[in-house]
Amino acid sequence: MKSKTVKMMCAAGIFTAMIFVFTAYVHIPSHTGYTHIGDGFIYLAAAMLPTPYAVFAGACGAVLADCLTGFAVWAPASALIKAAAVLFFTYKRDRIICVRNVVALLPAWAICIGGYYLYESLITANFVAPLAGIVGYVTQCALSSALFLAVGAALDKISFKKKAALFNTEQKSVQSR
Repeated sequence: MKSKTVKMMCAAGIFTAMIFVFTAYVHIPSHTGYTHIGDGFIYLAAAMLPTPYAVFAGACGAVLADCLTGFAVWAPASALIKAAAVLFFTYKRDRIICVRNVVALLPAWAICIGGYYLYESLITANFVAPLAGIVGYVTQCALSSALFLAVGAALDKISFKKKAALFNTEQKSVQSR
């Protein structure tokens, strides 16, 4: 049991690093910071890891990116929004791209777009000006969803979750003599 926990912690750490890199360094500058594809890796983590590990990876990867790129003011929102976005996905299927995970993109979009709009409205004390950021948030969600669907489909094509013992959702009983 401890070995599986350590492996999950390591996988969460790898996802945290991927989320950080694809958020902090693979992005397009925008008026509120930047538009990135890191959310695609958050969705992948949510489809491959148990929920607590995916929440950690999503929140920590996004917060690290915000803090280490000069946008620390967004870190509190990122922690909450990215943690909430993973809650709609499931890791319990043999495939990454399943009906539930495709449908989960819709509430993830709503949380991202609505959450950042509300946060920006609170920190600027203005509910009109942050409307301009919605285009960037929609673009971010669309690009991240495309990444999730493309990488998830590629991993499903090679049966990655079935082959990787760490992500195998089947319970195997082992008898010791």
